[in-house]
Amino acid sequence: MSLGIAALELARIQFAFTVSFHIIFPATSIGLACFLALLEWKWLRTQQPIYKDLFKYWIKIFAVAFGMGVVSGVVMSYQFGTNWSEFSRIAGSVTGPLLTYEVLSAFFLEAGFLGIMLFGWGRVSAKAHFFATLMVAIGTCISMFWILSSNSWMQTPQGFSIENGIIVPIDWWAIVFNPSFPYRFAHMATAAFLVSSLLVVGASAWHLLKGRRDELVKKSFSMGLWMVLITSCLQVVIGDHHGLNTLQYQPAKLAAIEGHWSTNHDHGMPLLLFALPDMKDERNYLEVGIPNLGSLILTHSMDGQVTGLKDFAREDRPYVPIVFWSFRVMVGLGILMVLLSLTALWLRKKHRLYESSWFHKFAMLMGPTGYIALLAGWVTTEVGRQPWVVYGVMRTQDGLSHTVSANQVGLSLIIFVLVYILVFGSGIYYMLKLIKTGPIFLENVMHEKVGPGHFKTPLRPLSALDDEFDALEQPQKISEINQNKEKQHD
Repeated sequence: MSLGIAALELARIQFAFTVSFHIIFPATSIGLACFLALLEWKWLRTQQPIYKDLFKYWIKIFAVAFGMGVVSGVVMSYQFGTNWSEFSRIAGSVTGPLLTYEVLSAFFLEAGFLGIMLFGWGRVSAKAHFFATLMVAIGTCISMFWILSSNSWMQTPQGFSIENGIIVPIDWWAIVFNPSFPYRFAHMATAAFLVSSLLVVGASAWHLLKGRRDELVKKSFSMGLWMVLITSCLQVVIGDHHGLNTLQYQPAKLAAIEGHWSTNHDHGMPLLLFALPDMKDERNYLEVGIPNLGSLILTHSMDGQVTGLKDFAREDRPYVPIVFWSFRVMVGLGILMVLLSLTALWLRKKHRLYESSWFHKFAMLMGPTGYIALLAGWVTTEVGRQPWVVYGVMRTQDGLSHTVSANQVGLSLIIFVLVYILVFGSGIYYMLKLIKTGPIFLENVMHEKVGPGHFKTPLRPLSALDDEFDALEQPQKISEINQNKEKQHD
């Protein structure tokens, strides 16, 4: 069953698989929750139906992503007691309370207001509903705060002592606000907004390519591109500061990211654009780089010294090829995101943002790149931390459960893969179906009389995802509705 792979490697693969599935859904719900709060605020402020209609469309995709994020998170947490019980025993006095704070302060807040956000239209006032939407958005950010605090502590541990082989917290302020936390929190928050805004842009670009030119599609496209512009440029600044923090507190990870083997004592370090790192020979093959630029970025000096991997024991080095290339995938896609937003600015100036099909193809292809960059960034972070589960304190192999076998982990991994493909594959398929359908002018489809400023409220929870969308199965009808609405606007 294990195919000759040790329990440690299988446990790491299983956790990597489950956390990779998990992270894409919270990132989507964090960004979309804030986007929904913005849409509802603009509707309350302007009373323009377009914002109401966009809210009603994107909340369906948010609901699916939020539900899958909760389920995948619960599954992932069980591994701390099955595969990684030694880690829980040794470090649980720090990580356990941090995750508990996340449940108490964020999960309860989200759960308390999510029902009002999804099913409260027509039952509470418009301002009360907006308050609920705002609380859900804030809750997602608080959840991210505690999760990133826990993970950042594992990267740059502070505020603890070791007593009888157990990590004991002594300064919670130092634990929560550990050295890497501010940079990693800002980096992840910006990434979440990038993921969701690129999703909005990609979906809108697809409809533009299909010939739709109504205000719903154009407004989504425009708002998404503005957010990509802000967050992609901001991410460049945050990423630079994060890199400097990594150089100070995790020099082995930084050296692996740069493919830097020998400390440069009398010359500048190049910035490698391409290389094939070889762990055995401790060197790179086929290097292509820019001289001195690595030193300039990391030390702000043309000949600044950066510690190389050879200065660390072999057993303390991360696996360089994965870290080296995952980082470049992330940065390369980030550059394309900046290019996308700057091109959009140029097209706005030329008044051709909604008519340039080549740009719409570019934007549609960029839609999923937020997820790819997000996963590449987490691979860089987690593989770069190895061989430590708590950096410099506890090795990953020491966190593995003593009683777990390779066959047990291999069997559960196979089950996870099959169930995840079935469950989350169905959820992703439904999200794509919603995206393919696109937003519509709901007042032309829904004829029920409701109170001023309210939407129809579903009587059944599943109706929140299915109402109005019987009509969406008829593309010709949607096209006629949107064309009629456009004529009314004109």
